[in-house]
Amino acid sequence: MKRITLLLLLLSSCIMFGQGLYDLNTIQVIEITFAESNWDALLDAAEPSDDYISAESVSINGTAFTNVGVKYKGNSSYNANQVKNPFHIELDTYVDQDYEGYTDIKLSNVIFDPSFVREALAYKILQDYMDAPLANFAKVYVNGSYIGLYTNVESISKKFVDNRFGSKTNAFFSCSPPGGAGPSSTNLPTLQYLGTNSASYESAYEMKSDEGWDDLINLTSILSTTTSTNTSEIESVLDVDRALWMLAFDNVIVNIDSYIGQFKQNYYLYKSDNGQFNPIVWDLNMSFGVFGMTGTTNLNSTTQKKQLSHLLHSTESTWPLVQKLLAVPTYKKKYLAHYKTILNEVVSSGSYLTDAQAMQALISADVATDSNKFNYQSNITTNLSTDVSVDMNTAPGLSNLMGGRDTYLSALSDFTATQPSISNVTESESSPQVGSTVSITATITNTNSDVVYLGYRSNTLEIFNKVLMYDDGAHDDGAAGDNVYGAFITVSNAAFQYYIYAENDNIGKFSPERAEHEFYSINASYPTINAGELVVNEIMASNSTTAADDNGDYDDWFELYNNTANTLSLDNLYATDSETNLLKWQFPTGTTIEPYSYLIVWADEDLDDEGLHADFKFSAGGENCVLSYPDGTIVDSVTFGEQTTDMGYARVPNGTGDFVIQSPTFNANNEEVLSVGQFDGFNSELKIYPNPTTGLLNVSNDKFLIESVQIVTMQGQVLFQNNYSNQNTIKVDLSGFSNGIYLIKINNTTSLKVIKK
Repeated sequence: MKRITLLLLLLSSCIMFGQGLYDLNTIQVIEITFAESNWDALLDAAEPSDDYISAESVSINGTAFTNVGVKYKGNSSYNANQVKNPFHIELDTYVDQDYEGYTDIKLSNVIFDPSFVREALAYKILQDYMDAPLANFAKVYVNGSYIGLYTNVESISKKFVDNRFGSKTNAFFSCSPPGGAGPSSTNLPTLQYLGTNSASYESAYEMKSDEGWDDLINLTSILSTTTSTNTSEIESVLDVDRALWMLAFDNVIVNIDSYIGQFKQNYYLYKSDNGQFNPIVWDLNMSFGVFGMTGTTNLNSTTQKKQLSHLLHSTESTWPLVQKLLAVPTYKKKYLAHYKTILNEVVSSGSYLTDAQAMQALISADVATDSNKFNYQSNITTNLSTDVSVDMNTAPGLSNLMGGRDTYLSALSDFTATQPSISNVTESESSPQVGSTVSITATITNTNSDVVYLGYRSNTLEIFNKVLMYDDGAHDDGAAGDNVYGAFITVSNAAFQYYIYAENDNIGKFSPERAEHEFYSINASYPTINAGELVVNEIMASNSTTAADDNGDYDDWFELYNNTANTLSLDNLYATDSETNLLKWQFPTGTTIEPYSYLIVWADEDLDDEGLHADFKFSAGGENCVLSYPDGTIVDSVTFGEQTTDMGYARVPNGTGDFVIQSPTFNANNEEVLSVGQFDGFNSELKIYPNPTTGLLNVSNDKFLIESVQIVTMQGQVLFQNNYSNQNTIKVDLSGFSNGIYLIKINNTTSLKVIKK
């Protein structure tokens, strides 16, 4: 069935982090407690070195966390002489803990914004067009005193990029000067090519990954040579569509403290596994015209801000992301299409004002009691319509600015030009089989026939492929020349995604209009495995000696078991270690598992190695192992706690039972009792009998002394332990134990299973 899908969701099966912390209809309550009464002075002293101070506790909506890292953050928003400074709370600085999956809480102090809603409002708008942080409001208390109402903005962290882009270890940059930008700054994140020496870039960009300078330099190099004849090169290293959305968004709402401003900053770049850098917008507190320094002219009046050119910097080489992209005719037409979508949906419709009014109604009481708010925030409703002076700047009234913006932009020829029309988007089959060919057709008018294409992919993390659509009567499109365009596509995955683009001499048009962020999807059918038929049978999350892969590496692994008498196909099946990203790694097409057989998958991120190597690693401190399909169907899901090195976490009985901690049974039945022949040295001489036993268990070793014995339940509970001296044979009485399987540990080096009958 065709439907419009948000890119934000990482397919319909992806479960986002808990949304409660960023629910726009709820004001969060965050209470910080320091043991020291001079906490403010401590935070001030730590601010230059960006160090955390340990808070005794932090409570978020009543959930308390102890021993938490807290620091002040910000550049122009921080001042040691003001009470209300922005906070960065890191829950896991000292202790592994999180709130709804989040560890970093970023709290902005709403400086420079007389309306109090600019930042939350701008992020709400942006989320409709590209991946962006969530944002709402929070009341912040320190040592029982109300510090004020803050904007609560989701941190752009490794968790953020993993959740949005499916990985977190690739090149990752904060594109703002590490020391902050100011009027005298000369080294800025312009994306200009500065040569191959990373030192030329280090004062303008802050690397958040372990490595990545070469990737960033390569991006700037390719951008510097981009023309309409080599667009495939820039599209291989940059999500151009996402970049065009960012540039259009910043310009429409006059967000000049951004890439299109004097400092060319306040965005992030993360490189996905598909090779493309993804731009992510950051720091929107001065959006809607508060900041007016474009780098070429200063917008000193609201009238100038209303009439900001939609093609700002399009001919200036020091803004290559604008200049190089908009010099490509098709990119410029896509930019105009995106720009017009935001203009129509946000500005002309007045939705920005409706949302701003709703936000102010929610927060007005808490702003009124915020005694530390800035002097220009005495009446937040004033700035909805009326300009307010903010230090050396002017914050335009929202409706004054955006109403004038609408009047100015809507009259420009780029936006009065007739767009292509795309309607009647139709699939020849609504629920095709994976692997089948379908036609997609649409009625398209006011277009150049040689620039109508279908963008498609089979996974949200992939780059859209593009194929031309034809009105030739040979692509299931009816008669030639009837304005119905068609294309044939093979549906290669269950969650097939696509959009349509057309352009004429003046402007482009997408369907759906928010593509590529939104797209149509086809839910194809495929043979599936039912829960219980295939299971995660054993997990090894800390492997130092148990089994090595083909390269001799002792890596994490998990074992699957087929509980059926049929060979099972693993096509379209995914495995993951994260409940928030179910589609981390797909089993290679054609992978099968025989009846009542085992299959080992190495969880080591070594994707180029021989065998099955998943794109994740387990945490020995506890994690998940989930098997699922793209439609969200869970085949099996296992959550495990802290693991012991070289001990397995296995189902007993094999394939069906609960999980227990025991000696590993790699690629074998979990109920097998390890034989004498499986041990070397001490183990080769060890004898345990009778096994199974009804009472007394003999443990003997003719060549080595037995120094200690433990009897442990399969859940890890110690039921018996004793130390011995100069003994080769001992007897352990199990007659008082319940019937079942136990683990006997000898000399703290050998572990065997014992069955009590």
